[in-house]
Amino acid sequence: MAQILADRRDIDFVLHEQLKVETLASHEKFADFNRKAVDLIVTEARNLAVKEVLPTQTDGDRIGARFDAGAVRVPESFHKAWKALREGEWLAMTEAPEWGGQGMPRTVATAASDYLMGASFAFLMHAGLTHGAGKLVETFGDDRQKRLFLKKLYTGEWTGTMLLTEPEAGSDVGALTTTAVPQPDGTYAITGNKIFISGGEHDLTPNIVHPVLARIEGAPAGTAGISLFLVPKIRVNDDGSLGEPNDVVCTGIEEKMGIHGNATCSIALGGKGGCRGTLLGEANKGMRAMFQMMNDARLMVGHQGLSCASPAYLYAVNYARTRHQGRHLSRLLDKSAPAVPIIQHPDVRRMLSTMKLHVEAMRSLVYLISNYHDRIAVSADAEEKDRLHGMIDFLIPIAKAYVTDRSFEVCSLGVQVYGGYGYVREYPMEQLLRDCRITAIYEGTNGIQAMDLLGRKLGQNGGKPIMDLGEEIRAAISEAAGVDRTAPFAEALEPALVKLEEVARHMGMTAMYGDLLTASAHAYPFMEACGDVVTGWMLLWRARVAAQALAAGARERDAAFYEGQVRSCEFWTRMLLPQALGRMEAVLSGCTAALDMPEDGFGGK
Repeated sequence: MAQILADRRDIDFVLHEQLKVETLASHEKFADFNRKAVDLIVTEARNLAVKEVLPTQTDGDRIGARFDAGAVRVPESFHKAWKALREGEWLAMTEAPEWGGQGMPRTVATAASDYLMGASFAFLMHAGLTHGAGKLVETFGDDRQKRLFLKKLYTGEWTGTMLLTEPEAGSDVGALTTTAVPQPDGTYAITGNKIFISGGEHDLTPNIVHPVLARIEGAPAGTAGISLFLVPKIRVNDDGSLGEPNDVVCTGIEEKMGIHGNATCSIALGGKGGCRGTLLGEANKGMRAMFQMMNDARLMVGHQGLSCASPAYLYAVNYARTRHQGRHLSRLLDKSAPAVPIIQHPDVRRMLSTMKLHVEAMRSLVYLISNYHDRIAVSADAEEKDRLHGMIDFLIPIAKAYVTDRSFEVCSLGVQVYGGYGYVREYPMEQLLRDCRITAIYEGTNGIQAMDLLGRKLGQNGGKPIMDLGEEIRAAISEAAGVDRTAPFAEALEPALVKLEEVARHMGMTAMYGDLLTASAHAYPFMEACGDVVTGWMLLWRARVAAQALAAGARERDAAFYEGQVRSCEFWTRMLLPQALGRMEAVLSGCTAALDMPEDGFGGK
C-alpha cells in the first residue's frame, strides 16, 4: 500500500547513499539522529501516512470542504488524521522540543513529509501553513506573542495561514488596501478583504491565527509601507484562553478544479469595525518578514508537486505491470501470441522512463536544499554558511517552478499510461493531475519565479551563488568522470554547464544594460534551462553512486535499482539533454516576436 506514495528504496538511497544524512549525527545539535533513528522516523511517517492520512485524499476530493453561513466543515476523516498528526508531533518536526517540536534535521523531516504529503497534500497544507505561521511568530514575535501563540501553532492546537492576496492587488502585493489603525491599547484595528486564503476557515481547530499584510495609516505607498500583523480568528486573553470572536469572517470559498479538501477562502477583516491585530516585527518591514514564510512556502509547494508526481509514477508503473493489452511488437504478426503487460511496449517505457527520471531528480533536489539548511545549522564557518544560503536562494525558484511544471508533466503522463482509465474517477490519476495543477500557480506563479531568478537571484552578491552552484556541479562531473559507466554522461553534461553559464551572462547583461523587456520575455526558458542542468546534475550524481555500488558487487536485490539509476541518467543525457541545449540556444537568440506582436494580433475579438 505504501508504495503508492513514495518509493522507500529511493528515499533511503537519497538519504543515506547520496546525502549521507547520518553524518549530521556527529554534530551535537543532531546527535540523536543516527541511521537507526532516521530509518525509524521515516517508517513511522509512512505508517501514519497510510493508516490515517491517506483516507483524507479521496474524502477531501469527493466530500470536500463545505461552506455554510461563514463556517467551513472538513470531512470527518480530517479530524481523525489531525489528531494523529498532533499526537505524533509531526507539525513542527524541525523545531525545538520546548515549543512542541522534535528538533530533527530538515533533511529527515523532508523524507517524512514525502509520505505525509504524498498521502494527501490538501490535508497537509493545514500543517505546512501552520508551521510557517509559527515560524513567523518565533522569528519576529515579541515575548507575549510567543507565549500566547507559538506552542499552540507548533503543536497543532491551533492552525495558521497567510493573508496576502487581495481582489484588486493579486500578485502585486504592494497595491494592497487593507489598513491598520493604531489603538490606545497597542493593538491595531484591521480593515480589508483578502482572497485565495488556503485553510482560511475550517472546523479542525478552535482558533486560526492569521499573519496579515496591511498598511498602517500614513505609511509609504507600495511594498515599502507594508507591515505584518498577527490576527487570530478568536481573540486570545492574556492567560492564553480564548475570548470573543475577532471580526474575521469567511465570506465564501472557491469552487476549484482540485485540492477540494482545503478551503480556499475569501475573508473580510473588520467588516463590523471589531478586528484587532498586533504588530509582528517592525512597522513597514512586513514584506521582509513575509518573504521568510514565502520562501519556505515555495519550497513546500515544490515538495507538493513531488508529492503528486511520486504516487503518479508508482501508480503508473504498477498499472503497466499488471495491465495486459496487445501483443509484443516482436510477435505482432503472430495471432496466437498472448497479450503482454503494457510495460513491455516501447512507448509506455518511454513515458515511464521520463516520469521516473523526473521524480528521482526532483526528490534529490528537494532533499538537497533541506540538507543545505542542516549544514548551515551545524557549521561554524560564516563563509560556508553564506555560500550555502546563496545556493539555497538561487535554487528556490527552480525548486518551486521547474519542479512543479515537471510534476504536472509526470501526472499527465501517468494519465496517458492508464489510457482511458486514467481519465475516470475510479482511478487515482485524474485527481493527482487536478491537484497538482495549482502548484504552478500559488506562492507566486511560475512566471514570477522565473522573474525572481532573473531579477534578484542571478545577480545576487555579484553572481556568486550561481558560480558556487557551478562549482558544485563541476565537482560532481569530476567524480562521475572517474567512473567508467558514468564517464560518458559526465562528458556530455560539462559543455551543457558551460553553455548555461554563457546564457546566464547573456541574460544578466541584457537585463542590466540592454533590453529588460527582451530579457524578461526569456526569463521562463532561462529558468527551465537552469532546471534542466540541475536535473542532469542530480541524475549524474545518482548514477555515479549507483555505478560504484554495482562495481563493488551490490546485493542482488539492489542491483536492479542501481541499474535503473544508471539507465535514467543515460536516457536523460541522450533524449532530453539535446532539448535543453536547444532551449539555451533559443534564449541566446533574443527573439522579440512575443513583444513585437500587436495586441490585436493575438486575435480573440
